[in-house]
Amino acid sequence: MSRIDAKFAQLNAAGKKAFVAYVMAGDPDYDKGLEIVKGLPAAGVDIIELGLPFTDPMADGITIQLAGQRALGGGQNLQKTLQYARELRKTDDTTPIVLMGYYNPIYSCGVDTFLAQAKEAGVDGLIIVDLPPEEDEELCIPAQAVGINFIRLATPTTDNKRLPKVLQNTSGFVYYVSVTGITGTASAQAGDVAPEVARIKSQTDLPVIVGFGIKTPDAAQDIATIADGAVVGSAIVEKIGAGESVADVLAFVKSLADGTHRA
Repeated sequence: MSRIDAKFAQLNAAGKKAFVAYVMAGDPDYDKGLEIVKGLPAAGVDIIELGLPFTDPMADGITIQLAGQRALGGGQNLQKTLQYARELRKTDDTTPIVLMGYYNPIYSCGVDTFLAQAKEAGVDGLIIVDLPPEEDEELCIPAQAVGINFIRLATPTTDNKRLPKVLQNTSGFVYYVSVTGITGTASAQAGDVAPEVARIKSQTDLPVIVGFGIKTPDAAQDIATIADGAVVGSAIVEKIGAGESVADVLAFVKSLADGTHRA
């Protein structure tokens, strides 16, 4: 059982939904970014999504684009991001770590080398937004062969014909993108999301987590009532970008986690 599977089993036993927090590795700098990441589990985060900084983040809005620029400007790269996972694993062997980003840095590293390093570092899952199911042989299947979950995105435009293809090699959970467009723009509406989550769940036994457009504790609670959990990224990254202290960022994260866990 992977850490992701174990986490959902634990949450289900407790009658709770999952709170997933996204932060960009290396933002606003290596040390402060690492301090934030290490503080996430105590703030109530069930799964950590660690952004891989990349120069052309096509799925992301301005908030996460700027976070990536700050991280890259400070020298953050794939190896330093894997080091974040190693540092967290020194004190926490249960909170799942999912790397979210784009294929180019992994391709440049070499898939076999990357997967060996990621597994050794304690990474549990990958969300690589620019690798469609047609490219599963490239990374998805090799990742799952070494025990790293490959988590797929489903969107409002994933119709019933496309959905089985999206789900076929997915593991860990399904990430439902609640809005059409990029991160950090429109707000997710539970009424719109509920039938889509139900449609996906009718096709898979995997948990369905909803992200994009969730900005407040109340919104996280609303989404978690109709899904298996909620993801918040841009709202957290915005506070990091504004220069808020680690304590203030983590207090905000805790409010989001508390909202999700109330569902």
